[in-house]
Amino acid sequence: MTGRDSSHYLPAGSAGAGAYDLVVTPESAGWDYSSLRTLRLQPGCEAVVDTAADETFVVPLQGSAIVAVGAESFELEGRSDVFAGATDLAYVPIGTTMTISSATGGRFALAGARTDRVLPFRYGPKAAVPVELRGAGQCSRQIRNFGTIEAFETAAIIACEVITPGGNWSSYPAHKHDETTPTESCLEEIYYFEISAGPGGQPGFGYHRTTSSPGGEIDVLEEVRDKDAVLVPYGWHGPCTAAPGFDMYYLNVMAGPGPERAWLISDHPDQAWVRDTWTDQPIDPRLTTAPTEGR
Repeated sequence: MTGRDSSHYLPAGSAGAGAYDLVVTPESAGWDYSSLRTLRLQPGCEAVVDTAADETFVVPLQGSAIVAVGAESFELEGRSDVFAGATDLAYVPIGTTMTISSATGGRFALAGARTDRVLPFRYGPKAAVPVELRGAGQCSRQIRNFGTIEAFETAAIIACEVITPGGNWSSYPAHKHDETTPTESCLEEIYYFEISAGPGGQPGFGYHRTTSSPGGEIDVLEEVRDKDAVLVPYGWHGPCTAAPGFDMYYLNVMAGPGPERAWLISDHPDQAWVRDTWTDQPIDPRLTTAPTEGR
C-alpha cells in the first residue's frame, strides 16, 4: 500500500549504509534532535561507533553484545528476538567512541538524541525495565519503559518498546506532542517496526497513521512491514494496527527542545473518549497469560 505522504516512511533497507540497516539522523530527517541506527554484526565481529553529538542507547534487538568505552565495558544479555522480552542495554554519552562486539552476532538499535549535556556511561539490566500493560480489549499492548523519564536518567532522549498482539490497536487514541504548553511537550518521534512472521514464514504487516495538527500539515497512511520506520515530526499519530495473526513491535525514540525532559501528550479530541471504555474490558489474555516480559 502506498501512503499519501511517503516522505516520512522509510521501508526496510531504504535508509541503510554498510553494516547499518537503518540510519536516521537529525540531518536526514530534517529535524533537530532524534536519531536511530540499527547495526548488524556477524558472529565474532565488532563495530567502532562514535556517538558524536548524540547521547545513545545501545539496545539489542537480536543477540547479545559487549559495549566497551575505554577500559570499561558492559556485557548485554540480549534476546532471540524483540518478542522474547526486555533486554539489557547500555547508555553511552555524547563525544564518546564505543566498541560493540558480539560473539553471537545480531542486530542492535542505537537510539539517540542531540544534546550538549554529558552523563556517565551506564548499564541498564533487563530486570530493571518497567513493563506496563496499557489499554484493554483490542487496545491491549505491552510497554517496556527502558528509557522513559522515571526509568532511566538521560539528557534528552525518551525511548520505549511496544508489543501489540495481532489484531490489536496501539498508539490509540491518536495523540500528539508537537507544542510546548503546560500539558504538552514538543518531541520529534521515530517509530521502528518489527513484525512477526506467520506459521509458515509468511511476512507480517500492520498499519501506521499520522494526520495534521495545528503543529503542521502531514498525511501518512502506510502499510508497515518488518524493519520499516516512520518519522513523526508533528501531527496526530496513531493508530498503529497489527494485522490479525501478526504481532507488532515498535521502538519509539523521542527528543525535543524543551528545557526539561518530559513526555506530555494531547489525545485527539474525537478519540479521547475511547479510554473510558477500557474500564469494563479485560486485558488481552495473550499479554496476561504469557510470561511477564514475553510475547
